[in-house]
Amino acid sequence: MALRVGLVGLGGIGKAHADSYEKDPLGTLAAVCDVNRERADSFAERYKVRAYYSMQDMLAHEDLDIVDVTTSGYEQGSWHYEPTMEALAAGKHVLCEKPLSNDIDECREMVRFAGAQKVSLGCNLNHYFTQTAARAKQYMDEDMIGETVYMMFKMGFDGGEFTYGGKGTARFNQAYAHMKAFLTHPFSVMRYFCGDITHIQTFSTKPGFRKNKGDLLLSVNSVHVKFADDTVGYLLSQRGDAVWGLGGWWSCEVAGSKGTFCIENCVEKLTYWGAPTKDGKPAPEVMNTGITDFGQTFPDRIHAFLEDITNGVHHEKIRASGRDALATMEYIFAVIESYENGGAVVRPHRLPAIHGNPVTEKI
Repeated sequence: MALRVGLVGLGGIGKAHADSYEKDPLGTLAAVCDVNRERADSFAERYKVRAYYSMQDMLAHEDLDIVDVTTSGYEQGSWHYEPTMEALAAGKHVLCEKPLSNDIDECREMVRFAGAQKVSLGCNLNHYFTQTAARAKQYMDEDMIGETVYMMFKMGFDGGEFTYGGKGTARFNQAYAHMKAFLTHPFSVMRYFCGDITHIQTFSTKPGFRKNKGDLLLSVNSVHVKFADDTVGYLLSQRGDAVWGLGGWWSCEVAGSKGTFCIENCVEKLTYWGAPTKDGKPAPEVMNTGITDFGQTFPDRIHAFLEDITNGVHHEKIRASGRDALATMEYIFAVIESYENGGAVVRPHRLPAIHGNPVTEKI
């Protein structure tokens, strides 16, 4: 039987989620909720479900398995905390958009409370739910990468001074808004391939055309990291400040002692180079999906969450969990701390321990 989903927050991302549920046999959109009544009514008419204008009413009148939180807010995350906590308190599984929150204390409390409630908290870390990431992970699992040596990640928008539209609204014209709203994705992919990050150092800035407009946004971030297994990494992000070169929206290269892969444009292309041997260097393997729209990642990520809930996966073991999302926010706040201390090396706050499931796990 399909899981019943209540969707909270009905903007553009909410529509992407709603469309995904409409096509997925594991879930059905049962209700929608937004404080904007006109928007809620319009969604309800479009998807043939009941509209609500408060979480309390929706939770009181609907038998839901999952609450999907796609609200926005300051730095694209300040309106995630309250609906998520209300749904968790009601014993519902929650899928929350990224970032988990724009406040690190709220992120930590959301993960803690979900664990205490023993329900699943997932986050829409959708950028590694792709064909390219799956094949790259397979290279790693088959020991075709070997010992990882370095990772390089480049993410941003094509732009420059001619396309700069001026400083954003008060909700986004904050110094750290780009970091909080944007770096979740690269950090989630970096951690997916190379594990936990233990050291972070950053140099962040903005171009003169932003400064001249009084734009507060630190839109260019140069971040050096060290992973727990001693792999080193580098992340460059920018928000339409420069003319973008190779690699599409984002590219990610993971280099190892037996091989290297590079993903270009998130979903579009994967290249693998095997290590040279006494017989020479093998020809590269190229996977070109023909997909250029990263929006295709939404159905795959949402299906994975529905699959994990349907299969009764332990709340600590679901894919792209709240804890995974918290890790990205700990890294982002370490970036902020490093910047505020002139590029000092910072050790991210430790993640909560995983307790495990004594019923199903062997000792």
